[in-house]
Amino acid sequence: MVFARFYEGEDLLEAVTSTSQQHNVTSGFFFLIGTLKRAVLGYYKDGEYEPIEKAGPLEIVSCLGNISVTAEAELVVHGHIVVSGDDCAAFGGHILHGCLVDATAELVLVASENGILKRVYDAQKKLNLWAFNK
Repeated sequence: MVFARFYEGEDLLEAVTSTSQQHNVTSGFFFLIGTLKRAVLGYYKDGEYEPIEKAGPLEIVSCLGNISVTAEAELVVHGHIVVSGDDCAAFGGHILHGCLVDATAELVLVASENGILKRVYDAQKKLNLWAFNK
């Protein structure tokens, strides 16, 4: 289990990826709380993530995801996040680059001891999806 704090101005997705790499986590899950200056979230449609931006300051209401690798051993951080502004209205989606930490973000990263989660490209869905033996 890894605990980390991210600081003002850091890109949330890059920070989770970097922390996973620093601790050699290639399979696991994470959750975090904190605040953002800006959220850039993705909505999956027709094989692509459509980016949607929301200006802050924003509270991270919920954020969770998983860590895995592609067949080429590329680390994949797949996370979803729900944020709210001062009206407490929720806004959520897939975490994209550009989510900038405001005051802080606090990460809990849990590594799996049961092997490596692998992703394989699915041409129909246009996504790298988990691959399991049936």
